[in-house]
Amino acid sequence: MDTSLLIEALKTIFMPTNFLLVLAGMTLGVFFGALPGISSSMGIVLMIPFTYYMGIIPSIVLLVALYAGSAYGGSITAILFNTPGTAESVATTFDGYPMAQQGKAGKALGLAMSGSAIGGIFSVLVMLLLAPLLSKIALKIQSAEYFALTLLGIACISSVGSKNLSKALVTGLLGIIIAMVGMDPMTGVSRLTFGQINFLNGIEYIPIMIGSFAMAEVFKQVINRKSEEKTMDMGDSVSMESIKLKDLLVYKVTIIKSAIIGTAVGILPGTGGSIASIVSYGEAARSRKDKARFGNGAEEGVLAPETANNAAGGGAMIPTLVLGIPGSPTTAIILAALVLQGLQPGPQLMTEQPLLLYCIFFSMLIASTVVFLSGRYAVKAFAAVLKLPYGIIAPMIVMFSIIGAYARSNDMFQIWVMLTFGVFGYFMKKYQFSAASLILGIVLGNMMEESFRRQLLISNGSYMSFLQRPIAVAIFIAVAFVLFFPIVAGMMEKKKATAAAQNL
Repeated sequence: MDTSLLIEALKTIFMPTNFLLVLAGMTLGVFFGALPGISSSMGIVLMIPFTYYMGIIPSIVLLVALYAGSAYGGSITAILFNTPGTAESVATTFDGYPMAQQGKAGKALGLAMSGSAIGGIFSVLVMLLLAPLLSKIALKIQSAEYFALTLLGIACISSVGSKNLSKALVTGLLGIIIAMVGMDPMTGVSRLTFGQINFLNGIEYIPIMIGSFAMAEVFKQVINRKSEEKTMDMGDSVSMESIKLKDLLVYKVTIIKSAIIGTAVGILPGTGGSIASIVSYGEAARSRKDKARFGNGAEEGVLAPETANNAAGGGAMIPTLVLGIPGSPTTAIILAALVLQGLQPGPQLMTEQPLLLYCIFFSMLIASTVVFLSGRYAVKAFAAVLKLPYGIIAPMIVMFSIIGAYARSNDMFQIWVMLTFGVFGYFMKKYQFSAASLILGIVLGNMMEESFRRQLLISNGSYMSFLQRPIAVAIFIAVAFVLFFPIVAGMMEKKKATAAAQNL
């Protein structure tokens, strides 16, 4: 590591203009991340035109800080409204929203903010120290490993996303089937379109996510006719709680594991924070004795996914910058922004633009560190909204849901998809099916199918090829453990209870 470059990068970042751009990017990221459907990807796309006449370093640090801030922003609406701002925040709703309903919204937001900052800082330090080495390891990950990783994501959410394992598996399978709608990725043949032109490009997961969470919650609150009183109580009590270091040390194992999982998953090209947050949440629930707390307001259930998805954001920058391979959809847009500035991401970037790399690292580090400040202001704004009667809040949620569904592709059809899944999501909630399993099935479905079929093509149709790669085998073992451990543990507990009853 070149110390002189580090010092020069620090001086460059702390120049007034660049530092203000980092703060502006982070604040915009929190805002874009909090709006349902208006993700970090769209935020960066909207900001790229403003960077055309900036220098290379100012433009990139602005976009990278926006990327870092958006990872936290999605947790705000996930906790307060049960409406994940981004796909990465889906897992945060499991325990974040129950905490808000119990009057602990401030603590949930404080935990999310702390986890986000720690995950972001951890991944940036890993980027700074181990980027070249980790990128070489990432190149060894191929189709078999990607398929195993998607199975692990499905297994984790199926084991903790619902109180009924079979219902979670059913909705996860339904999500995978929905992901198959459209053109076959290998042959280009249309399938499951039922003659509808709108289905040829597949069904966007963003409108489905917004409908299944945001609209379904609105329908539930309105139908129950208790929402106004509940929401006013929540709004009056919402205030960001400062989480002390000694409080975080209680969950140090969860935080460390989540940061490592998030960074490791983020490094794999094409994965992103949604898989990292789900796997991390599943591991946090699996490793606790009191698993019944998860889904009912467990504090680790907020810390784990938020730490992981922010760590994944930093991890995804490693293959993007070092190999020129986008680590996530958002980093693919950052990659395009680098190309627009006349740069070619890849191994030569480390030798031709080392100062730029260090500036990117430090801009993400600063954004993660000062997210505490911007996070508090953002929460105060949303808390003020929560003080309104639900008769006003519900139309606001519906309005943002419609905007989020439409803005993705400027297509009215997506609004109808969102409303349809809003109704469907309401009935899933009513009959205790897992909406999160549905979304994860859709998000992972394409990767699962493509990696499975690609591996078969590479191996001339040999299914044994999946078991001939050590990393894939290790992940398959983890999948089996996640799926069957709760069943075996339950049987052992019943056996112990029966033996204890016989001894009395």
